[in-house]
Amino acid sequence: MKFKGIIFDLDGTLVNSLHDISDAMNKVLTALNYPTHTYDTYQYFIGSGLRNLVSKALPATNNSDDEIESCFECMVDEYTKICTLKTKPYEGIVELLEKLTSQNIKMAVFSNKADELTKKIAHELFPEQFDTAVGLSTEELKKPNPFEAIEISKKWNLKPEEILFVGDSDIDMKTAVNANMFPVGVTWGYRTEEELKASGAKTVINTASELIDIL
Repeated sequence: MKFKGIIFDLDGTLVNSLHDISDAMNKVLTALNYPTHTYDTYQYFIGSGLRNLVSKALPATNNSDDEIESCFECMVDEYTKICTLKTKPYEGIVELLEKLTSQNIKMAVFSNKADELTKKIAHELFPEQFDTAVGLSTEELKKPNPFEAIEISKKWNLKPEEILFVGDSDIDMKTAVNANMFPVGVTWGYRTEEELKASGAKTVINTASELIDIL
């Protein structure tokens, strides 16, 4: 079957946002005299939304719901200020998106990052490429819930099986499986090839240009 649309994850797939996310959270932790974390550690905190990241970053002794909520609000404030400061597209992504656009492939972004931030980053870094950028509006719709992915397919008037779902994490692969879309894992993000395959990836690519071969 010829694929007619692609849904991309954002962090770890289209853009490397690790430093901006980590810097924002570490600033919050420092203000509270809590231990901070390295970029390598944050790499495994990313993927399930910023609230989840905040919970993982806080000390186990200071992880109440109230503390998580308070720090989450502070983290979002800090991150909003710098969310495109160090964040850049991965190698080959801009060229890939330009080629896909020239071929009239429908493209969207679906992220577990807050909806406002997802839209801001997608618009600033990829102003011409995406007709839809959807982030997290409510915890119930967080990936691997396929609801938003299926809504995108309806908007495009495409069957789910006509759509590639491209991501760097187990959560993305599970979302693709749940939506009955074709799961494509990428190795340049925050997870391993083994994790991607174990979570349902039907193929794993090492460079952005390899996505053209699948199409």
